[in-house]
Amino acid sequence: MNINIGSAIGTGPTKLAAFDSALNAAGVANFNLIKLSSVIPEKSNIVIYNNQHIPKIDGKWGDRLYVVMAETRVDTPNVEAWAGIGWVQDKKTRKGLFVEHEGNSEEAVRRDITQSLEALMATRNIDFGEINMKVVGRVCTYHPVCALVVAVYKSDDWSCKNNS
Repeated sequence: MNINIGSAIGTGPTKLAAFDSALNAAGVANFNLIKLSSVIPEKSNIVIYNNQHIPKIDGKWGDRLYVVMAETRVDTPNVEAWAGIGWVQDKKTRKGLFVEHEGNSEEAVRRDITQSLEALMATRNIDFGEINMKVVGRVCTYHPVCALVVAVYKSDDWSCKNNS
């Protein structure tokens, strides 16, 4: 399974409009987002899309989209909005962990990601090795701003599936 990581900065006349702008820029605006806890399944490949729209996601308007997401919205001029996702992954099995953090400085978000992943690995008595992260942010100037990082697992429609 590929887990695609995208990021975006959005602006708008309200914080909600800025959030929608960021979702659109990341390529996930027309889905119903289902937030997941932060476990990366075995045999997963992490694909990072730096400063660009995630390529076409299979699915239709309004389908469910399973994601791990960090987002923060700010509407106060000269205040920063930062969001980030960090991850660790076993090189052999490719199982791992995600964490998501938001804050008002890049330094704080990076520190929180590192400390959280170290703690999650310690709790499980597992060392997955190198910590990776994608962090984005911006200063609010005039209009509200939203910083967003999203890890996309998969989409699913709303049809009832017969399990028999």
